[in-house]
Amino acid sequence: MKYSIPDIGVDLSSGLFLIAGPCVIESRDHVLFMASELKKITSTYKVPFVFKASYDKANRTSIKSFRGPGLEEGLAVLREVREKLGVPILSDVHDPSQAEPAAKVLDILQIPAFLSRQTDLILAAARTGKIVNVKKGQFLAPWEMKNVVDKSREAGNERILLTERGASFGYNNLVVDFRSFPIMQSFGVPVVFDVTHSLQLPGGQGQSSGGQPEYIPHLARAGVAAGVDGLFMEVHENPAKALSDGPNALKLSLLPALLEQLVAIRGCLKKT
Repeated sequence: MKYSIPDIGVDLSSGLFLIAGPCVIESRDHVLFMASELKKITSTYKVPFVFKASYDKANRTSIKSFRGPGLEEGLAVLREVREKLGVPILSDVHDPSQAEPAAKVLDILQIPAFLSRQTDLILAAARTGKIVNVKKGQFLAPWEMKNVVDKSREAGNERILLTERGASFGYNNLVVDFRSFPIMQSFGVPVVFDVTHSLQLPGGQGQSSGGQPEYIPHLARAGVAAGVDGLFMEVHENPAKALSDGPNALKLSLLPALLEQLVAIRGCLKKT
């Protein structure tokens, strides 16, 4: 299948999949712990799982914000996660020069929303041959993402995911237009719903972003009912102490019950 990762037996075309993990690599031990726990939970509900953590958060609100360990150290940690746990790995690339070294470790290269129009970055990621997940910019209409798909295909890569993460809606707020899911699916690519970032309040705490995590279950259930192919959620065992995006992260202990609901909703769609 076009979106399979055969060496570790994951096929993103086989049903609802989940991309999840802490926003940023906080430490080697934390990443291994989170990946292990998420693998156990997703395995229980037979949901294909991709582990996500960023080695560098290049667009933090404040110069003082924690960014992560950086490219070299971060990729070494993510490589260990993949080798020890056998789960596919996703992380962000911010510059064309990062694409090739990142592709040696990552299964999915992610283009952050603010960089979704950067042609050189998209082409560099696409030319690695890896699956490329492009987050829709908060400033773009869903139909504009057809241009992103065309850029990747022009580089010879058909393995593209598009991710909805909300649109700017005035001061420190985002809103999700659920029409964007079928619109972007019409380009012939899977569409992911980034639930937790859609509930971010960008810059809402002055020197950091706020969030409304109490609405994560509502948006996640609605997204699955609307027919998304996958979900993206930042998950942390203690969001209050997370070093990045804690205010909009899902608490790890809440994931099993939510995932059970989401699988049930997805099952209803198959019957219609």
